[in-house]
Amino acid sequence: MRHNQPSVSVLMPVFNAEATIADAVSSILRQTYDDFELVIVDDGSNDAGPAAVESFREKRIRLIRAPHRGIIHALNLGIAECRAELIARMDADDISHPRRLEAQVSLMRSRPDVSVCSCLVRTFPSRAVLGGMRRYEQWLNSLVTHEQIARDIFVESPIAHPTAMLRKRELVEIGGYQERGWAEDYDLWLRYHAAGKRFAKVRQTLLMWRQTEGRITFVDSRYSVENFLRAKARYLAALLIGVDRPIVLWGAGKTGRRLSKHLMREGLGFEVVVDIDPNKIGHTLRQRPIVAPEYLANKKAFVIAAVSSHGARELIRNQLVKLGYLEGRDFICAA
Repeated sequence: MRHNQPSVSVLMPVFNAEATIADAVSSILRQTYDDFELVIVDDGSNDAGPAAVESFREKRIRLIRAPHRGIIHALNLGIAECRAELIARMDADDISHPRRLEAQVSLMRSRPDVSVCSCLVRTFPSRAVLGGMRRYEQWLNSLVTHEQIARDIFVESPIAHPTAMLRKRELVEIGGYQERGWAEDYDLWLRYHAAGKRFAKVRQTLLMWRQTEGRITFVDSRYSVENFLRAKARYLAALLIGVDRPIVLWGAGKTGRRLSKHLMREGLGFEVVVDIDPNKIGHTLRQRPIVAPEYLANKKAFVIAAVSSHGARELIRNQLVKLGYLEGRDFICAA
């Protein structure tokens, strides 16, 4: 007999997703773990998506209709409606593997220290997955332990939002989803990180993550590079203000210039800027001198590495380690 209160609430916000929602819902209904409810919050759709949901006639589906107010309102409304202790995120254009809930519930129950459980992803269709997204997928899937996720959390969002399983109590305590002018999911992971919460991933590909031109991450300005930098600067400043040693920015290129602007707006100053380009060394950035990496030898400083060119992050990491710097304690990569 099914319990009145399920152990998992799958939370799916929806807006005009008639072309894909049937596949997304079907993938949840095919789960091997069946003690769940599917909470679908329709954010004022004006297409046939809600009708497609109703056509399933499935008792585990709860369709909540709301006026169109955006994804953050829909998510928070959905959280309030979720009855289970565990909330699994799902989007209306993705497809979950049949064992997704089973594997994530198992991890969360065996690891009470974990607050956010994710999994590996595969982006599709292949024709829409270009070089940058393919590299992001590879990077995302390379981060599986808490230590790896925390290490790279200022590089990019280390959790694909529709892969996340969270504990409702903690999600409510941390303030749910908030409007900050940047991506609501990245902001949430940064707040979990700032609160000392732990992350983990099931080491299996359990979500097919659809990439389309109309996806919100491609069309909403909150997901722009500039606004991601604003988010990084806000939480980096909160983490580093009060550090009892000089702050050094590594990177006088485009990313370093943009991040430095936002860091200074957040009240975090830096002593110098490090770069390897001889054409930049000797000049200034934000009225700070640009110096060679040798400046850091035998110096007690904290370094923010902000160079986004492909492969540069590992080169900087290796050079800092050779200089005696330990990642997390002495430097953070933020690009």
